[in-house]
Amino acid sequence: MKYKSVFDIIGPIMIGPSSSHTAGAARIGRVARSLFGRQPKWAYISFYGSFAETYKGHGTDVAIVGGLLDFDTFDERIKFSLEIAKQEGIAVTFRKEEAVPNHPNTARIRIGDDQGELELVGISIGGGKIEITELNGFELKLSGHHPAILVVHNDRYGAIASVANVLAKYAINIGHMEVSRKEKGKEALMTIEVDQNIDQSIIDELSSLPHIVQVTKIVD
Repeated sequence: MKYKSVFDIIGPIMIGPSSSHTAGAARIGRVARSLFGRQPKWAYISFYGSFAETYKGHGTDVAIVGGLLDFDTFDERIKFSLEIAKQEGIAVTFRKEEAVPNHPNTARIRIGDDQGELELVGISIGGGKIEITELNGFELKLSGHHPAILVVHNDRYGAIASVANVLAKYAINIGHMEVSRKEKGKEALMTIEVDQNIDQSIIDELSSLPHIVQVTKIVD
């Protein structure tokens, strides 16, 4: 990912000590919370590479749970997120993994409740910036810094065009788009980053299109 300004390198307003190990981790957790759509009842958090070696000293564990609680990077409550999660009945388990990741600051989060589960892999690339590289087994590239929609759809002709046509009808510009599938003809995932937040009415219209299984939005 390219940096657009010196502030991307310095990092965001945050609770320290590290933009990559703390702010980035909080943002990974918050994206997971946003995609799940509600507060989970349990969380399994696996750390890889540098995260695994230093997560306690750098507060990565505290930050990522703060994100799951929907705390922003500058929220003072992040420092007490483990205690808050316990008070709110969220069972959190941390795992230190020995596998060598593609990026040294990698976390895998699996969260859930009685209604469902979600699993994602996120990396912190420095300056508080992140990328989500996997969601429920789908490969993707999601920055978490722009409004986005994730569209689970049946891998059929015309599904992508129908979604793009709806966005064009409402003059919504697509900044980045990727499509991933596990197997030809089965379920696939569109990751679409856009330039503005999308109204729920448009999400409902997208959800009603043929071959669309689920539409989830991430608000910047």
